[in-house]
Amino acid sequence: MPMKITTLLIAGLLFSSVMFAQKGVEDGSKYGHGEDSIRCLENLSLYSEYYKQNNIKEAYPYWEIVFNECPASSMNIYSHGERMVQAMYKGTKDAAKKDELYSLLMKIYDQRIKYFGTHKKYPTAYINGKKAVSMLTYKRDDTEVIKEAHALLKESVGIRTSKTQSAVLMSYMMSSVAMYKMDALSGEDLVNTYTQVTDILDAKKKTSKKPEVIDEQKKQVESLFAQSGAANCEVLSNIFAPQLADHTQDLDWLKRVNRLLARGDCTESDLFYKSSEHLHVIEPSASSAFGLAQMYMKRKEMDRAVGYFQEAITLEEDDETKAKYHHYIGLIYMSQGKFAQVRSEAKKAIALRSDWGAPYILIGKAYASAASKYGSNEFEHKTVYWAAVDQFKKAKSVDAEMAAEANDLIVMYSQYFPGTEEIFFNTLQVGAAYKIEGWINVQTTVRAKK
Repeated sequence: MPMKITTLLIAGLLFSSVMFAQKGVEDGSKYGHGEDSIRCLENLSLYSEYYKQNNIKEAYPYWEIVFNECPASSMNIYSHGERMVQAMYKGTKDAAKKDELYSLLMKIYDQRIKYFGTHKKYPTAYINGKKAVSMLTYKRDDTEVIKEAHALLKESVGIRTSKTQSAVLMSYMMSSVAMYKMDALSGEDLVNTYTQVTDILDAKKKTSKKPEVIDEQKKQVESLFAQSGAANCEVLSNIFAPQLADHTQDLDWLKRVNRLLARGDCTESDLFYKSSEHLHVIEPSASSAFGLAQMYMKRKEMDRAVGYFQEAITLEEDDETKAKYHHYIGLIYMSQGKFAQVRSEAKKAIALRSDWGAPYILIGKAYASAASKYGSNEFEHKTVYWAAVDQFKKAKSVDAEMAAEANDLIVMYSQYFPGTEEIFFNTLQVGAAYKIEGWINVQTTVRAKK
């Protein structure tokens, strides 16, 4: 046979042999060809069967062959492989083995992207999100890993937005906080990340069958941000104040900003006041009115505070809480020297909660403060302290918790009672009834200073 023909025959046989047996990893096919395709299908079947039985030890060797030789055969080999490797990682204490398994886990994600990264439901951004979560799970103390994972998470969240897995969102927030503490992320960037994550959670909540789960996640994200140290008043105001005009009707936004400002001890900021007022307009409640009232008390804008306390009383259903609000108004009037109004509010509180001593204490203090302006002489001034002490005694008689304060006030103001001679010269007797006129208009008993 001529040499040329012999050479051609040998080449043909070699070519046919290659075509007959070729791995999927070599030619890009799903299972490979020839004997290798049979080997792939056999191992695919064996590992799957053991995997269904949760027998990782038996499943893994067959899975490894499929993973290495026919990586395009099934997307399941990646989700199954991920779970098996994670279980194996958890089950070993050997540091070298853990490193080996971690590397394999990263390879699983990367290879999945190579062969199934264009999948419609689970694309590259989805896979990278999972990869980053695993990186932070197993290498949480490695700063370089944190940086790499954060970059993957940022890209994943940016692409998938409301489709982002919850674990990815939480990891993105945690890694952002870690980056901020490493000085690898600015405070403003962290605020923007927080806003992005919470906006996505708000969007997810609208379609969620378990909105309470989303609410819990939002609390966790908020807590992470609040504890980061980035939520200082200046940063928060710089970020959110320019946005307020566009969010005056956005309940979720207003609540979020309001909570952040409160957590950051920024309750004196204009943004806190304005956001609280807009929030109250949309969702008025006794508690929001009470909050506004307290804010304006701090700012010494007492008339506005009284207005919100009065609104809180109107919106409140619980009598004890209403009594508390009336007492607050009484305290404001006390600071303004409006003693008749002090008593009026205190009496309203007593009508709602008769066993509370604080309103009686307040009335007594109002009487004592008004003493110098009552009557036309020193003796008449002093008679008002009888009425004040009557109120302090009443306070401790109805409320044992007020006894200590009431007793101190009794001792203090009894010193201002008129002496025995003053009482005699004013034709009165100790123990006799005495009427205090004017706005006070109460019956009391004559007593001498001891």
